[in-house]
Amino acid sequence: MTPRPIPFPHNFRYPATMTLAVPTDDFDCQSCGACCSYSEDWPRFSLETDEELDRIPAEYVSADLGGMRCEDNRCTALDGKLGVHVGCKIYAVRPIVCRTCMPGDDECLMARHKLSQKVLL
Repeated sequence: MTPRPIPFPHNFRYPATMTLAVPTDDFDCQSCGACCSYSEDWPRFSLETDEELDRIPAEYVSADLGGMRCEDNRCTALDGKLGVHVGCKIYAVRPIVCRTCMPGDDECLMARHKLSQKVLL
């Protein structure tokens, strides 16, 4: 197995012997959840209008009002078990950063790698 380069956020390479806890062959977001449990600094609000932000229930907004509330790097709007079955409690009104994270993009791969470090196979 050849190591795969990941351009985000630095020049990281997967070790040849590493097995991802969350497979990347199908990118089924509802059986993953890595992007929603990557970092409490990641689900930050950026380009949302005041109206869009008002639709997000306050219980899921961080104390500084700058992003989603997280516990142990996991977004509190994420429901379910990581790597098994998950869903977003506010999917219809989720922030832009959540809408733009796409299956298989650099952010997705980095989050899946980090989840694989936490989840034992």
